[in-house]
Amino acid sequence: MMKLAAFAALMGSAAAFAPAQTGKATTALNAFESELGAQPPLGFFDPLGLLDEAGQARFDRLRYVEIKHGRICQLAFLGNIITRAGIHLPGNIDTAGDSFDSYPNGFGALFGPDAIPQDGRLQILFFIGFLELFVMKDVTGQGEFVGDFRNGFIDFGWDKFDEETKLKKRAIELNNGRAAMMGILGLMVHEKLGGELPIVGPM
Repeated sequence: MMKLAAFAALMGSAAAFAPAQTGKATTALNAFESELGAQPPLGFFDPLGLLDEAGQARFDRLRYVEIKHGRICQLAFLGNIITRAGIHLPGNIDTAGDSFDSYPNGFGALFGPDAIPQDGRLQILFFIGFLELFVMKDVTGQGEFVGDFRNGFIDFGWDKFDEETKLKKRAIELNNGRAAMMGILGLMVHEKLGGELPIVGPM
C-alpha cells in the first residue's frame, strides 16, 4: 500500500517540471511553461505526456494532486526521521498498556507480527478519510490558488504577504514536496534493502 502511494505521488508530480518536448506536446509547453513550478534548471517537465493537448482544468487537477502528495510526503519523511531518532508520542497507544515506542518504525508499524493492532490501523484510515473528505479541500470555494485549504480559518499571516512573496513561498512548498516524494520513496526502498543510512540510522 505504501509503495502504491509513493508511486502515485511520483506520477502526480511528473507533470510539473523539465525540458521542452516536440510535436503535440508543444501546445502544452506553450500553455504551461510559465506556470509556477516550471523553473530552472529543468523548466517545464512532462515526460509522460499527461498535459498533451490538456486545458487549464486538467493542469489544475494535476497540480492539486502534486501539492497534496507533496504535503503528505513531507509529513511522512519527517515522521520517519523523528521516530527513527527515538522520539515518539508519550503514553500508551491502547488500553492494554502498549506504549507508542513499543512498536517498530516504518513498514513494521503497519505490517508484520509486531504491527499496530487492526483497530489502530482502522482508526488511522478513518482519520485520513475524514481529513480527505471534510478538511483538506477548498470547502468555502474561496481558495486563492489550487491547494489553498485555509477556508477562512488558518492563515498564519498569508494575507499580509505581497504577491511576489506569496509566489516564492508557493514555489518553495512545491520544491520541498517534490524532494519529500523522492525522499520518502528512498527511505522505503532502503528499509526493504536493510543496512544503515547517515542521520537516519539503521533501516
